[in-house]
Amino acid sequence: MPRAHVVLDKQAVIAPVRRRTFGSFVEHLGRCVYTGLYEPEHPTANDDGFRMDVVALVRELGSTTIRYPGGNFVSGFRWEDSVGPRDKRPVRRDLAWHSLESNQVGLDEFTRWLGLTDSELMLAVNLGTRGIQPALDLLEYANHPSGTALSDLRIANGTPEPHNVRMWCLGNEMDGSWQTGFMTADDYGKLAARTAAAMKMADKELELVACGSSNSGMPTFGDWERTVLEHTYDYVDYVSCHAYYQEHDGDLGSFLASATDMDYFIDTVVATADHVGYKKRSNKKINISFDEWNVWYQKEHAESDEVNDEWRHAPRQLEDVYSVADAVVVGNLLMTLLKHSDRVTSASLAQLVNVIAPIMTEPGGPAWRQTTFHPFSITSRLASGEVIRPLIQAPVYDTARHGEASVIDAVATADEDRAAVFLVNRDLHEPAQVTIDVRSLGSTHVTEAVTLTDADVYAKNTFAEQNRVTPAPNTTAQLADGVLSIELPPVSWAAVGLG
Repeated sequence: MPRAHVVLDKQAVIAPVRRRTFGSFVEHLGRCVYTGLYEPEHPTANDDGFRMDVVALVRELGSTTIRYPGGNFVSGFRWEDSVGPRDKRPVRRDLAWHSLESNQVGLDEFTRWLGLTDSELMLAVNLGTRGIQPALDLLEYANHPSGTALSDLRIANGTPEPHNVRMWCLGNEMDGSWQTGFMTADDYGKLAARTAAAMKMADKELELVACGSSNSGMPTFGDWERTVLEHTYDYVDYVSCHAYYQEHDGDLGSFLASATDMDYFIDTVVATADHVGYKKRSNKKINISFDEWNVWYQKEHAESDEVNDEWRHAPRQLEDVYSVADAVVVGNLLMTLLKHSDRVTSASLAQLVNVIAPIMTEPGGPAWRQTTFHPFSITSRLASGEVIRPLIQAPVYDTARHGEASVIDAVATADEDRAAVFLVNRDLHEPAQVTIDVRSLGSTHVTEAVTLTDADVYAKNTFAEQNRVTPAPNTTAQLADGVLSIELPPVSWAAVGLG
């Protein structure tokens, strides 16, 4: 049995736990909004048409910030289409996902949905096919109290109080050839800088996110961030990161080590941002909004015909059904985001419902939790106070995609009266015995201990078996003389709450 030892020193603080780390993402894509969040005919629908069974699951998930309305969708979106009387809203073609958009859910409705889930809005503006003036118009409509044409229009549309959106994304994945209106780093950087400067003329306290590369595999990666930030550094607060992972060709060992790639990705973007800051002799630090991350089986979707030219409304697209292994990776990726809380101060699991999502629904039927729901919801609930950097002594193994990786990964959080430890065992076959020195945390007892695992690492929750995979109590967790011991099954994610 592999053995590992972890030392937690309460003085080894990385940063406070950022509640925005537990954000998610809603895009007008497939069934995320329509029959996901919104289904007026559903038995649980409220007066706005939102499924209250989904609202209950979102609250349980613990998502804090929701990025909206895209994603690729935003680069062709005219926000004016989605406000005002619903019977007068136009149906438009969405070129990004080759589907029809009814605009029955827009900014005003969505912010009411956010109120049901106690979530904060992160709003994206279209810099693909539009630019500065439409962004300023949306800002006026959303945030100005009253007395201007667009704020009074919002009031006339039934929303008397401003939405007060604080965080804004300046476009989406603008270096991707799939993006409507994609452009070079120089062109995007100039447009983003002018848009950001104008928006901050309206409200200097806005938090603005410049687009980073679409992913770290892009040929533009690195140089894109440098060029964009050289234009926007004085006006923006964040640069975005996007990353998706999947198992390739049966290489489960590499897949389970995906967090090591995310770790390198974050370090690289931070170094690039700081390089630009040093060049500008600036004391300002640009943080990271990791506003798209998840497991996504892109290769399989690319080979399917689910995204086609039939111009359907809310088709089934990107509806991955997740396994135990996928959930272990998602839990580990979230642990890595916590480890970078000094610079990753906002993140969005992409997406929330039906589309590569932790929550699934059937039209007229139930809503249920995917396997990936559980590590996210438990971490969001238990993580508090400050993130503690662990010292990990564990065996390592070689991976084809990510080089050498530790068999065990861990991170901890702690505040004055409670703590939590999150762990993964990446070993494919063997359980691991882990001891954790928690004397510095002052913990005296285990309040809860759960593990997500299964003898079948590809077991999934489906419409037919909605609770096939759920976290189970880990009765091996014992705390004595300041040392927590726990046994982790192979391919598992675990959380331990301490008091």
